[in-house]
Amino acid sequence: MTEKRDYYEVLNVGRDASEADLKKSYRKLAIKYHPDKNPGDPESEEKFKEAAEAYDVLSDSRKRRIYDQYGHEGLEGRGFSGFRGFEDIFSNFGDIFEDFFGFSGSRRSSDGSRPGRDLQYNMGLDFMEAVFGADKEIDIEKMGRCPDCGGDGRREGTDVEKCPECGGSGATLRSQGFFTLQTKCSRCRGKGFHIPHPCKKCRGRGQVAEKKKVSVSIPAGVDTGSRLRLTGEGEDGLRGGPPGDLYVVIHVSPHDFFHRENTDVICQVEISFLQAILGDQIEVPTLDGKKALKIPRGTQHGDLFMFRGEGIPSLRTRQRGDQKIYVGVKIPKSVTKKQERLLKEFKKLESKKISKKIKKILKSGT
Repeated sequence: MTEKRDYYEVLNVGRDASEADLKKSYRKLAIKYHPDKNPGDPESEEKFKEAAEAYDVLSDSRKRRIYDQYGHEGLEGRGFSGFRGFEDIFSNFGDIFEDFFGFSGSRRSSDGSRPGRDLQYNMGLDFMEAVFGADKEIDIEKMGRCPDCGGDGRREGTDVEKCPECGGSGATLRSQGFFTLQTKCSRCRGKGFHIPHPCKKCRGRGQVAEKKKVSVSIPAGVDTGSRLRLTGEGEDGLRGGPPGDLYVVIHVSPHDFFHRENTDVICQVEISFLQAILGDQIEVPTLDGKKALKIPRGTQHGDLFMFRGEGIPSLRTRQRGDQKIYVGVKIPKSVTKKQERLLKEFKKLESKKISKKIKKILKSGT
């Protein structure tokens, strides 16, 4: 597998590049490597796709922040896997190509087919579901293929007709000085045809709103911001075009006891000052249940203990991180008279011990 190049290097911009800088650089590369300008050139096709992927990430503030912090692996861990092909690129950047070229740049099929739109669903998970994974079923609303016309948009027994304005090309030419500009046909909106007898149910659109249940398998170790891609579960394509994808964006609720740092799980337990002085064995909650933890004599407030391999599974390697346990020493706000008497005795003994140490130091210094 070829290692991906740095996105900033691909677009030939600095890491502090503005949105305008990114768009300007992408424009140059899109024009240079556009498939219609380089027919049959696989190297140009790859560079066209590479530039589109780089621009898609760096022009999106959220994706750019993830990439700057974690690189390509960070994006892949959140479900980003680039574009499937040219139609995917043209569908996502239709407006941009219209700015660049005066038309969408998409190589449309003769029947006007078009890929379906991608959808996004925000899914809430509790902490443990994110740690160990879960199987969920969600309800989505989307534009699906019209059952009456099968997505063609035309009434049964009728056919589409070539647009008389553009002759079926989807674009019109007009001269401006020494230049000839190609623009989207205003009559057929770039489709190249019109439907004289549209389907009554969808009114010629080829799509109708529908509700659908989708099963989602959540892998163990997801976190807020993780993005799962369900291929083909987006909106149906127009006139036989491929369906879009469904992106499930994860939002994890905080836990009362645990919080996470990457694949490590963090918690704090409280012990009494006597347990800290004398040592003890306590039970600590873990992600898998309770586990014994030995508290050695002389434990200090803020000391750290570890349970190796008791953390959160990595999305990439499936290996679990560690559980980090910070100790808080709890001081009682009040004591009984007997406890107070014993503590004062303890204080006297400590004072004598300190006094002996000081005398020993002074004596050794003479």
